[in-house]
Amino acid sequence: MTTLSSGFARARRWLREHPLAFDATLAFCTLVAMICSSFTDPGDGHGPPAFGARTPELFSVLLMTLTAAALVLRRRRPMQVLAVTAALAAVEYVLMDPPAPVVMSTVIALYTVASRTDRPTTWRVGLLTMGGLTAAAMVFGSTPWYSQENFGVFAWTGLASAAGDAVRSRRAFVDAIRERAERAERTREEEARRRVAEERLRIARDLHDVVAHHIALVNVQAGVAAHVMDKRPDQAKEALAHVRDASRSALNELRVTVGLLRQQGDPEAPTEPAPGLAVLGELVTTFRNAGLPVEVACADRDRLPAAVDLAAYRVIQEALTNVRKHAGAGAKAEVSVVRVGATAEVTVLDNGRGSAGRHPGTGPADGPPGDGDGLDSGGHGLVGMRERVTALGGALTAGPRYGGGFRVHAILPVEARTGEPERPGTAGGTGLRR
Repeated sequence: MTTLSSGFARARRWLREHPLAFDATLAFCTLVAMICSSFTDPGDGHGPPAFGARTPELFSVLLMTLTAAALVLRRRRPMQVLAVTAALAAVEYVLMDPPAPVVMSTVIALYTVASRTDRPTTWRVGLLTMGGLTAAAMVFGSTPWYSQENFGVFAWTGLASAAGDAVRSRRAFVDAIRERAERAERTREEEARRRVAEERLRIARDLHDVVAHHIALVNVQAGVAAHVMDKRPDQAKEALAHVRDASRSALNELRVTVGLLRQQGDPEAPTEPAPGLAVLGELVTTFRNAGLPVEVACADRDRLPAAVDLAAYRVIQEALTNVRKHAGAGAKAEVSVVRVGATAEVTVLDNGRGSAGRHPGTGPADGPPGDGDGLDSGGHGLVGMRERVTALGGALTAGPRYGGGFRVHAILPVEARTGEPERPGTAGGTGLRR
């Protein structure tokens, strides 16, 4: 039984892959069925049909062969095949008595038309075929018009139209389900790729903020230590202690960020929370130790949502890092975080004179050696801040101040809308790249 079913499945698959061979086989089987039926006399309806009671005429055999041969092209020319088979069946009813079952080919052709066209066409063509053949059988046949053979023609042609329409509807339904499934799969894949891209950008921004800030401080303190090593060893030791603290902080923050990339089953990642305005004092202290005076005015720092709190911290961190690298010697910075209605405004001001890396083309920085060697020279500072702010639905402006210095201003909605696509012009007005 298993061998028989597998052989049948292989044959069915082969015929499905070779439709012309399937149609040729169907045409041959239809011809055999028509010839066998032409030898059968249905009788008067009171007894069983008698096989061999009559012999088909040569003309009827010719018509049956022609209609069966036309079925080979039923997929390529369905309407033409239906017209040919219906016309030959009508000729059989008009000229031969009793007629041979040439109408079998017409039934198959009508089914093909109904399964491959729309419903209005099926109704029109089906009614025309049923009416024409039934009328020919009733008018030109020797049997009474109400005989079962005449109503059989009507019934079989109507059944072919209904079956073909049902098959077409089922195919359309299955295709629609398959299309929806494929569309849903594509949507899931696109959503997954989008989320992966957003996560990569977020991690890249965090890494940039952490590394740029701490390495810039290490660079400054190392330069100070090297400068005063011989004359003031105590100050050099203090600078090296700041280098050690900054490097330890960088390692800790990097460990937290990289821990997000671990897979399930990896060692447990650190549980240290993401930095925010609650540790803004520690951040400002590192800059003050690096020689940058910073004044802070921050209100409601503990009432901001987590995403907004982190974004505000990163904006301040990046802005102060660039002040230290580019503002030049003697620069001072001011930081303010205030709530204005449903938004939080973060502002970082400086009075520096240096300009290299902040608005290109205006001259070199006048800071100490090594100030311009930070990680921000690739142009990702303002880009990262802008992406972080606009991802929450906020706005960022940055540019030189009137009379000297630089200003970074971020407006963050208290209700964060993370994952929202960047809207054109949200952070416009800067025109700058770090």
